[in-house]
Order: sequence, then C-alpha cells, then structure tokens
Amino acid sequence: MNSMDYTERLTNVTVLGAAGKMGSGILLLLGMEMADLKLKPGGENRNFVLNAMDISSEALPGLMKYLRSQVLKAAEKKTVLLRQLYANRRDLIENSEVIEAYVNEVLELVRPVTRLEAAYDSHLIFEAVAENTELKTKIFKQIDANNPHHPWFFTNTSSIPIGGLNSDAKLEGRILGFHFYNPPAVQKLVEIITIPENTEEMVEFAEQLASNLRKIVVKSNDVAGFIGNGHFMRDALYGIAEAERLSKDMPLHQAIYGINKISQDYLMRPMGIFQLIDYVGVDVVRFIMMVMNPYMEEEDLHSDLLDQLYDKGIKGGQNADGSQKNGILQYEKGRAVGVYSLEKEDYIPFSDFAAKTDEWLGLLPSVVMPWKNLVRSTNKNVVVETVFAAYKKCDDPGCKLALDYARRSREIGRQLLETHVATSSDDVNTVLMTGFFHAYGPINEFVI
Repeated sequence: MNSMDYTERLTNVTVLGAAGKMGSGILLLLGMEMADLKLKPGGENRNFVLNAMDISSEALPGLMKYLRSQVLKAAEKKTVLLRQLYANRRDLIENSEVIEAYVNEVLELVRPVTRLEAAYDSHLIFEAVAENTELKTKIFKQIDANNPHHPWFFTNTSSIPIGGLNSDAKLEGRILGFHFYNPPAVQKLVEIITIPENTEEMVEFAEQLASNLRKIVVKSNDVAGFIGNGHFMRDALYGIAEAERLSKDMPLHQAIYGINKISQDYLMRPMGIFQLIDYVGVDVVRFIMMVMNPYMEEEDLHSDLLDQLYDKGIKGGQNADGSQKNGILQYEKGRAVGVYSLEKEDYIPFSDFAAKTDEWLGLLPSVVMPWKNLVRSTNKNVVVETVFAAYKKCDDPGCKLALDYARRSREIGRQLLETHVATSSDDVNTVLMTGFFHAYGPINEFVI
C-alpha cells in the first residue's frame, strides 16, 4: 500500500453506525476536521467525502438535523479561526455569513447512506456499531474484500480485544482501537489500543487525529475492557456485592441506596455507582461483562442481580433528549428519587427509607466536599487527603464503607497495572478523571 499523508487519508472516510449516540458524535468531529482541512492551503482542490452509514434510514434525517445544530454551535465558538480560513471570501462580511458558510461546508461533505457499499472507496473506516464481535468481523471482512485501498479500520469498541478482531477479519494489522467516551463531541478522552501488527505510520496518524480533535490520549494495551471498562466493571461489581452483603441486615433497596450514596457523596464522585450503571445502561453494563468475562481466567465478571433486573425489563439508559431513563434507580427531573424492588416489582421512594439509612450510615464528616465544589477547588489533593484522614478516625458504618470502597478502587487500578492493561498509574488516573470525571485518581496514597 502506498503511503498517504494525513490529509489524503481523510479525503474519503466512512462512519459505520453513524446515527447512533457514539457514531453521530464521531461523525460530527470528523466532519469538522475534514472541513477545516478542505479550507486550508492544499485542501481546496481535494474532494472530501464523509459517508454517514447506518442501517436505519429513518434515523438519518434526524442525524443531519443534529449535525447542523452542533456544527452551528461549534462555528459560533471559533469565528476568529473561520475568518482566517475564509480570508479569500470577500462575499462573507458578517460573522453570521461566515458561520453559515462553514455549516454548509461540513454538511456538504456528509453523505447519508444505508448500504455498506459506500465504504468500498474509503481510506479510513470508523466503526461504531453494536458491541458484537461477529457483527464487527462480518462487516470488516465485507468491506476489506471489496475495497481496493486496503483501508484502515478504527473501531470504537470499549471492550473487545483488537487482536481478535484483526485475526478474525484477516486485516493484517490494519485495525486499532480508537475508543471515544460518551458523548464523543464533549468528552476529552480517547483510549488508543494498538496491536503489534500495526504500522508506525498508522499509530502516528491515529495520535495526530486525536490531537487535532483536541482529545487527551491514553494508550491501553490490548486486554478486554481496556483501562476504562477494566476499572468500571470491577468497580460496579464491588458496589453490587457490597449492596448484596448489606442486604442480609436490611432490605436490598435500602442497601442499594446506601452504597450509591457512599460511592457518590462519600467518595466525592459525580454519580453513585448504581446511577452510573443506569446512565450507561443496565443492559449495556451486563453485556460488556459478558464480552470481557471469557478473557478473565481468574475472575468471574458477572452479576446475578443485573441478570434479574434485566429479566424484569429494567434497562436504564437515556432518552433521545439525554434525560435519564428509570433503571435500578427511579428519576425525576434528573434526580434519583427511588430504588427498584425486585420483591415488589416496583420503585420504592427514597422518602420511605432514606432517613433511616442515612442515620445508620452516620453523619458525613464536615470536611467532605460535594463533587462539583471539589473539581473547582485549587487544592483538591489537600481536601481529599483531609477527607480520608477523617474517615480513618471515624467509626460510623458510612466512613468504613467509604474507605473499603476507595481501597478496592485502588486495588482495581493496581490490578490493571499488574496485568499490563495500563503502563502507568498516571494513565489509569487520567482515564478515571477525564473519562469518568472523577476529581481524583483511584491509585493514590490517601486511602492506604
């Protein structure tokens, strides 16, 4: 295959699963990057094509409306740059005209399609379809068999090993993991997962693209779940196990509330662990565990509780407008207000039991800071150190549970290092702080 420069590689790109939550964000980012390249010297005479491929033809018109609205917002924030890019367009006088020209520039690159054949001319394929090994392999094989350009495949998988996809689809190293976090247009983190068969040129291109998209890159080794889900799935299983353990002395719904409070308020995280499971989706978390589990010889990444909830139709996730669907917890105006009871097959309001549970947990030490305040603090580490010092002196159940939870989180982080998923503590901490918005990393000295 002849070597291509950065711009040439991006002249014809296909996003698979483009109408999905992840695919639409990836499409938006690529569309703007390609438009910027077209407007820069050397790009004006190139024919840029961005195929937005999705099997749902009904979703494509909505996708184009989404793109227009998001590009408009982005353009309004970079009018100074756009005026430079459109310096030769004397017909564009007002900022509004420059902005509209740019929006049209991006949208004109995008070709909504429902057939895979559109990818046969692409040099780069971004894949954001369902987390299904067989489906991904089938798609990769079909494109590669019909595409004369020997394209590169960038998969957004959050859990499936890249080496297996490479081997199954016989791609000879032309695939790597380019894992955006949700939503891609907002989240700053990208996990890049490489395999030994990747060329240096391919890896350098991936890093340059991530940099141009203004992403923070963390490299993960090719172990199922990588760094992000490698930590999250085990962290979730610990929270579930703790709730089940507490349920021997209190109703399960009460224990779930308690552990959710511990993992949010006491650990000063943006969400409690059960709310986070709901946000990602009970069904999605359960499926990721199923994907990862066969690769974990000494662990069982599985939860009977998630199975039971799934069987009852409790799936969580988000509505089209981004609002939270009911899952393990019940939500009103974005706030958790109840817990699902398997026994009653209904939600039990916090008002029925929260005060009793809070009393059992004990008073939250006064030095604890809400997550929103902590992330804005100029001395975060001092605050966190003071908080965990207070927990160590406290005999209340809440303090002890918080310490145990934080220590287990640290242990999971260390495990990712020992099993060579991550190459440094900083990488683990960066993923949790950037991808999950934690105020501090799990691998720290505070909890020892």
